[in-house]
Amino acid sequence: MTVRDARTYEVRVVGRLDDRWSAWFDDLDIVRGNDGTSTLTGPVADQAQLHGILAKVRDLGAPLLSVRALDDAAADTASSCG
Repeated sequence: MTVRDARTYEVRVVGRLDDRWSAWFDDLDIVRGNDGTSTLTGPVADQAQLHGILAKVRDLGAPLLSVRALDDAAADTASSCG
């Protein structure tokens, strides 16, 4: 699987991660919520990379709230619900 074939994942954790953690999390984008959570989003090449990211969440000690794969069909549905 190439980077072009990567799926976009969203990983949500408890805690406010600042931008310096992005590089450690394979350059995923980090968005901090007003509710004290952080959402990491970006392309993940394969299951091995996904498991590596989840291991880093574990090692950081941040409680994991959710992991979801975002796909074009879900984005098309979400944009048409507006």
